[in-house]
Amino acid sequence: MMSVDQSDIQYMRQALELSQFGLYSTHPNPRVGALLVRDGEIQGRGAHLQAGGPHAEVFALGEAGELARGATLYVTLEPCAHQGRTPPCSDAVIAAGVTRVVVAMVDPNPLVAGKGIERLRAAGIVVDVPCLEEEAIWLNRGFVQRMRRGRPWMRVKQASSLDGKVALANGQSQWLTGELAREDVQKERAQASAILAGVGTILADDPRFAPRLNEDLLRHPIKIILDGRLRTPSTAAVLRSPGATWIVHRDDLEAEAGHALSAVGARLVPLPPASSGVGVDFLALMQFLAQEEINEVFVEAGGRLASSLLGAGLVDEYLLYFAPLLLGQDARAFASVGPYLQLGQAPRWRLRESQVLGQDVKLRYLCREDA
Repeated sequence: MMSVDQSDIQYMRQALELSQFGLYSTHPNPRVGALLVRDGEIQGRGAHLQAGGPHAEVFALGEAGELARGATLYVTLEPCAHQGRTPPCSDAVIAAGVTRVVVAMVDPNPLVAGKGIERLRAAGIVVDVPCLEEEAIWLNRGFVQRMRRGRPWMRVKQASSLDGKVALANGQSQWLTGELAREDVQKERAQASAILAGVGTILADDPRFAPRLNEDLLRHPIKIILDGRLRTPSTAAVLRSPGATWIVHRDDLEAEAGHALSAVGARLVPLPPASSGVGVDFLALMQFLAQEEINEVFVEAGGRLASSLLGAGLVDEYLLYFAPLLLGQDARAFASVGPYLQLGQAPRWRLRESQVLGQDVKLRYLCREDA
């Protein structure tokens, strides 16, 4: 039995880089990269690009051809062993004559979950796992969380002043941050399975919530509006921008209330009301999103929605863009939590990333549980 060495780590890093080709497009599937190496030379490269299309291993095997025989395959996720939209990748790897497979992480999908590795080993292929597992999990943190915990990964984004305000007292918030920060938000949006916002944001700003990137997107995130009492106007810009729009509302409303929204193509999603009587039940929302195979949710949060999600313990990642402004005591705060009597009671977050974007600063925090 071989073990992972430094050269394996270097090749796996290249496979992880290849997986970035599917960063915006693989939903609901995970992002996967694959690399075939024989006699110290790379013979094949592949990345999964779109659900229903070939998996990364198939692309790499196709490029390598006969040179796959006797080669080592580096793949960022365990090769599948079940018939889904495409045939099992483990069978293709066996048929190609690959003699060793290095896997970054075991697939958390119960349909796979070690079965692919077992099939490869049963065919006499040496399998080494894990290799750069932490990096592989981070790449597909939404998919992993949905499989392991039955809910999507929630990424809350807010643009804030230095004194923690997201808007003036009158609601004005465009534009707190500069052009570079706003361009970065477009990339973050495009990576998500869905964009979530409250109806207050729709009524105040009438946003489109369609990522604007230089490259053509193979898919657009689903736009989800939390609108307990169906106040979204049928003329809202979000209903005319690319991608599906779902309106989540309380299930105790009269059915006729949503006819105008249905007529312009919105999907109405009735859910039980929250125990507080305000909005919908968040746990029911998480279950629904998981059933719909939503991996990552990008939350365009005002102070009220951010506070509600934080209070419910549903924020996995906090993405903050700080602008060099002081908006003052009457401005709207980005979240309201607590009160806490001792510092030890306050949730502590871990900084994962910091980046300077022009005059603004981007900070990515993970909650302590996921740190």
